[in-house]
Order: sequence, then C-alpha cells, then structure tokens
Amino acid sequence: MLNGHKFIGWIPLYFIKFGKQHAMSKIFVGNHIFTFDQIHIGDWPSLSAYIDEALGFCREWLLGTDYFWLQTSGSTGIPKKIKVHREQMTISANATRNFFKIQEEADLLCCLNTQMIGGKMMLVRAMEWKSNLYLVEPTSDPLAAFGMSQPFDFAAMVPFQVETSLDNSHSSQMLTHIKNLIIGGAPIKNDLMARVAKLPINVYQTFGMTETVSHVALAKISTDGELIYHALPGVHLSIGANSNLIISAPMAIEKTIHTNDIVSLINDHSFKWKGRSDFTINSGGIKIQPEEVEKTISKELGEYLQGKRFFIFGEKNENFGQIICLLVEDASVSDRQSEFLIQKMKEKMSRYQVPKKVFFLNSFEITASGKINRPATLEKLSL
Repeated sequence: MLNGHKFIGWIPLYFIKFGKQHAMSKIFVGNHIFTFDQIHIGDWPSLSAYIDEALGFCREWLLGTDYFWLQTSGSTGIPKKIKVHREQMTISANATRNFFKIQEEADLLCCLNTQMIGGKMMLVRAMEWKSNLYLVEPTSDPLAAFGMSQPFDFAAMVPFQVETSLDNSHSSQMLTHIKNLIIGGAPIKNDLMARVAKLPINVYQTFGMTETVSHVALAKISTDGELIYHALPGVHLSIGANSNLIISAPMAIEKTIHTNDIVSLINDHSFKWKGRSDFTINSGGIKIQPEEVEKTISKELGEYLQGKRFFIFGEKNENFGQIICLLVEDASVSDRQSEFLIQKMKEKMSRYQVPKKVFFLNSFEITASGKINRPATLEKLSL
C-alpha cells in the first residue's frame, strides 16, 4: 500500500529529499532510508539498475565531478555519447528555476529515464534547487503510485505518460495537483493538447536536445492551440538561410548550435516550430514538412485513428522524387481501411498534403527517451 492506494503491478516509488544543507538530507527508497553521508560514500544496497544509476549520478554530482557522458536519443540519427560539463547542467537548472520562479524546498516529480538528459536534469534540479524529489521508475502511468494529497511544484513527463494519466481517473486528478508541468521528448498531438489545455495548471511543451543540455525554450499550452516558444533566460535565437534555427546558449555543448529545426522566428527570444529539415519531403519540387501534415491529420482525422501513433514520411518515386506516405501503428487493418483513410484525407486536407499511400506496422520503434525512432521504424517497413 502507498498513501492508501494499492500498487498495480510493480511501480516502485523513491523519495529523495535534499534539504538546505546536504548533510541533513535523507533519501527514501521504498522502505529504505539513506542519509546524505551514505550516498556520499556510496553506501546503499543494490535495489535495481535504475536506482543504482540514479543514486550513482547523485553521488558523482555531490562529489563535485566536473563532467558527465550523456547518450543522445537517436530519434533522428545514430545515438552517440557526448561530454557535458557540470557548469552547463548548473546553468540549465538555474535558467529553468528562474523561468518558473521555483523556491527552495519545492516538491519535484521525476518519472523519466535518468540515463537520458531529461531524467538526469531532474536530479540536478532537485540538488541545485535544494528541493524534495519524488523519483518514480518510468512507467506509462507514473502518477498511479501517489495519493491524492500529494502536490508537486514541478514535474516532467513525455506525451505518452500525460495521455495515459488523463485516461486514468485517479491520475487525471493527480495532474491537477502539479503546479508546473513540462512535457518533452516529442511534439504533442492536437487532441492531447486540447485535453491538456483544460487542466487548471501551468503546462509547457519543451524545445531542446541533449546538445543543449535539456530544454532551451518553452511554449505554454493554452486553449487557443498555438504554441509560441520562449527562450530561457540567457538564450538567444536566430535563423539561417533555410529558416533553420540557430541557438546561442550558455548551457549548450557548443555556444552556437545550427539545428535542423525549421522555425518562424518572432524575435531573438521566441519562435513557432514548423518541423525538421532532415524530415522534409520534396515531392515534385514542392517541399512539405511532415510535422505540419501530422498536425493536420491529428486535427481533422483523430477520430478515425482512435489515438493510434502515426507519422508522415517520403517514399522514393521516379516521377516526383518523393511521394507523401502515412505510417500508422496498427496490426489489424485491411486495404479497405487504407482506402477509407485516404478518401477522408482528400476531403479534409490540401491536395499537396494528402498521403498517396498508407502503411501499417504492428509496433513502432521507440527511443530510450520515449520518442518515435523514425529511421528504425522505417527499416522495419522494408519498402
């Protein structure tokens, strides 16, 4: 039992508290309680690989380790390890604290993979902000482990976790107890955004990557459905010749990063995100952003896809160079369903956006950070 609620499956809860002085801190792991001194010398039993990694990172941080090796997600290319200095992570944590005006001894929730930048930065924020951190091993419904009386000042989730939480009455109520929620890892679908916008809390979509040491810009989700990203304090933005975003940030691996993200720049601190240049489809000389087509499909045909995951890609074509195709995560389909979807898209979408083919796969490949791994998924399709 946990706060009067029975566990459904194995969802271990870990409570890490960092007080104003680290020496007074305690770490609660289920029924285990560890002092800061124990963590400092590495004195804890091996409870799981996840706990060992998380507490091991905390120990290295508290020992003053200067740099860490982080794994990129691999959602757009081959995963790689990059070296991140402590100062960069500290700058990132401080910028987020200033953006949200987080006070000391705040209650934080981390339910992300702590091997990736999103999860690791939650650990850093807790230590740097002198906050209480509730650490839940990543699951699709992390809030199921908590009682209704538990509020959070700050939490981070991926879209799938938010969607699952909204579908669970208990977890949906728990979401309303989060003062500031950031959602990252992948763009939020229109139908999910509409549901999130109704929550009586501050919810933001993040923009960032491992190379920028977590997010560098945030877009507040509201009922108008338009996402405008605002840079964190100290971050400046510009665009290149092809409307690709250029980021100048003190927390980034390189002080100036030329991204593959196509944006509409509002000023040097804000923008609207349109898509990625490495996903751009060139069909008969017309350049199409898959992300914009996906947004339209989500808005106009969400009821027909019934919450299924999908994405747009370009298939090679002798006449047009590429043609637009839709890939849906679904095992049991027929040619009739494919034809039906194409007909509905023709009725509701611009002719330049309508996919010429619809493909189905039993399951998509997912990265460690929860994103759809498009290259790996397309390899399974074997066109």
